Order: sequence, then structure tokens, then C-alpha cells
Amino acid sequence: MKHDDISITDDDDIVISTSRLTKAFGKLMAVNDLHLQVMRGDVFGFLGPNGSGKTTTIRMLLGLIRPTAGRAIIFGMDNAYQLSAILQRVGAIVETPVFYPYLSGKDNLHAVAAASGMRSGSASNRRVEEVLEIVELGTQAKQAFRNYSLGMKQRLGIGAALLSDPELLLLDEPTNGLDPAGQFEIRQLIQRLSTLGKTIFISSHFLHEIQHVCNRVAILQKGNLIKQGEVHELLQQGEQIIVRMNTAGETEQAITLLQQARNQGLPWITLAHMDTNKQNISIIRVDAPRTRSAEINAYLARHNLFAAEIRPQEGSLEDLFLGLTMPPASISTPPRPGMAALARDSNDPQFGN
Repeated sequence: MKHDDISITDDDDIVISTSRLTKAFGKLMAVNDLHLQVMRGDVFGFLGPNGSGKTTTIRMLLGLIRPTAGRAIIFGMDNAYQLSAILQRVGAIVETPVFYPYLSGKDNLHAVAAASGMRSGSASNRRVEEVLEIVELGTQAKQAFRNYSLGMKQRLGIGAALLSDPELLLLDEPTNGLDPAGQFEIRQLIQRLSTLGKTIFISSHFLHEIQHVCNRVAILQKGNLIKQGEVHELLQQGEQIIVRMNTAGETEQAITLLQQARNQGLPWITLAHMDTNKQNISIIRVDAPRTRSAEINAYLARHNLFAAEIRPQEGSLEDLFLGLTMPPASISTPPRPGMAALARDSNDPQFGN
């Protein structure tokens, strides 16, 4: 099947594929030339600050807004032509779910089921009970929604999206506004849904959270895709070895040696630069595989330099994001912005989220 001379994929392993997907609001380019690929069974993190284009992308995938250019293929079907068939296989939360405050969680799900066209009866009742167990609200099913915590409300929203037993689940900022306990509950729920065979697409600006639940991610900044790939491979790129010497003089000697190490039989060192730790003590950050700590220690020892501390440091999605979006001098100069600063890092209006 073809539209505009572009073939629709028949690859059953690809659940979402976008090609040059673009959305402009006037002069603002909210999403620009986006190429995404989400595979069956992925827990796919769609990451970036507020205003980076995440929600706009999800709205285009769901057919809530039309792209300015490009296309989205979901389950091998073009959502510009076959949206109805696609949506039968998709569950989604795009904004904060709205429920009746005086109804119980269970009755709210029955109301959602009826509004979505599910026939009332034993099958519908059974599915509501199943969903309540999946989102771990079975014991609170008869409580009024107004008495639910924020985390429980969000889990009920995900439950509503699960009523039709969708193959693909789109979650837009599912932990936004939750306390750490609520965030943990949602992470646990996402992991359970993954074991049930769901493909899950999660947008978030909490990079450290997504790192623990997703197997693949894409990072967006101001509407542009800047990185996409397997989480474990991306984290390997951010691996470092931290070296702390005993004196300032030794630190200067060590940084000089490590910066020359690529030509001295250590080609796996990509960069060595000065930094300070939380105690404002000078350290050396060496961009190298974590497994190479002993070799760096031996290299320094051959030059009569003995580290006071040497330890590997795993990469993080936050470090990766900062490395991709900030100049090197900014990265190595503490303090680096935390998640709250990252979340505010946007000049785009709300429809560019």
C-alpha cells in the first residue's frame, strides 16, 4: 500500500515509525524533521525539557493535531489515512486524566468503559477488575476518587488507558507532579506493563527516572532530535573514571599525562579534564570505559604518581543530555544544572511541549 509514493512498512517488529515529522505553529518550529523508530516490546523514553516538542509529537501520533509535514506510521499504517484502525490498538494519557470526584475508582472505570463504547456486562466487569489489579488499586477500588493520592489518581488514569487491552501505550509525563513515592509507584507499574508484552512510549523531562525503566530513548531539544538509541549503549558513552591526587602539583602532572595518554598506548581515553567534587576538591574526569580503572592507575604509577582515589562512574542520561546540549567548558564547570533547571530550560510556549 502506498500514499504519496512512500511505501508503508510491513515490518511487524516496528510499532512506531516517523519520517520527517514536522509541526510549525506560525514561525515557531515545535517539532522539526523528526525520525523515530519504536520497536515492539520497547519501553521507549521520549526525553527533553518542557517545551521541547514531546507533547506535540504525541498529539500528532494520536491524530489530535495534523503535522505540517512528514508522516507517522503506527502498526504499519499511516495515521493520516487509517487512524481509526490504529486507535483501536492504542491506549494513551496526554494530559491529567479527568474523573468524577464523587465516584469510586471502580465506578469511574465503568464510566470510561461505557463512554468508549465497551458493552456493559460480565466481560466489561471482568476487564475493570483485571485493570484494577494491574494498577494495584484493587483494595482501593471502592474509595471515592477525591480521596485518592496523586499517585493513585495517575495509576487510575493509566488503568483507564488499559481498558481496551491496547498493544501500545502512550504516556505523556506520567510522573509529573508526583512525590518520590508516587514516582516509584509509576515506575513499578510501567515495569509490570512491560512484562505483559505492552509497547510503552513515555515522554518525560525526568531523565534520571527514565534511565531506570526504558530500554531505548530519544532525546529532543527545541523540536530537534539530538540522540536516539539503546539506553545501555548511550550510558557507555558517558562512562568516566574519577581520579583524585594528593596534591595540586600531582593533579597538574596527572592531567598532563592523561591528556597525552592516547599516544602512549591508551587509545580508549577520549578526554581528560579538570573538575571539582561536591567537597570542592580538584579531581580529574577521564572519559574512558569503567573497566579501565586499573590500567589508568598503573599508567600513573609508572610515572611515580599514586592516586589518593580512583573510581569508575557510570554514565547517566542527564550527563549525556548536558554533553549534547552544552559546550564542554560548561559541562566541566560545577555546579551543573539539576532536573528542576532542566525542566525550565525552554523559551517555547506551552503548545511546544
